[in-house]
Amino acid sequence: MSDPEIEDLVGDVSPSFEHVLSCVFGVRDHESRTYLTLLDHPGSTVAELAETLDRDRSNVNRSLSTLREKGLVERRRRLLDSGGYVYQYTAIPVPEAKERLHDALDEWVEGVHAAIDGFDPDDGE
Repeated sequence: MSDPEIEDLVGDVSPSFEHVLSCVFGVRDHESRTYLTLLDHPGSTVAELAETLDRDRSNVNRSLSTLREKGLVERRRRLLDSGGYVYQYTAIPVPEAKERLHDALDEWVEGVHAAIDGFDPDDGE
């Protein structure tokens, strides 16, 4: 399956939040599921998420890296009593994610409008 893209939303009159998240931010469905799981399990470690999602830890780690790059997940380091540390992950709140989705979608729509307005059949483009 190819990566979902914002263009996939066109024509879908009632997309799921997960699908919108995937398309607008260009993340895979399993990354959207990771975000949604973190909403219910804030402060989870990679191991805890891997168990909850029934996925390999390395795959969960990659999903978390992508979600952090997109600004959807935050990471905190927690020191362990036994020494060392573990990272805990928390999804950004839904209202903040919605705001980012609206902003990204508005930016895309502006680009589409510019492409429409800039079209000139006499230009050969």
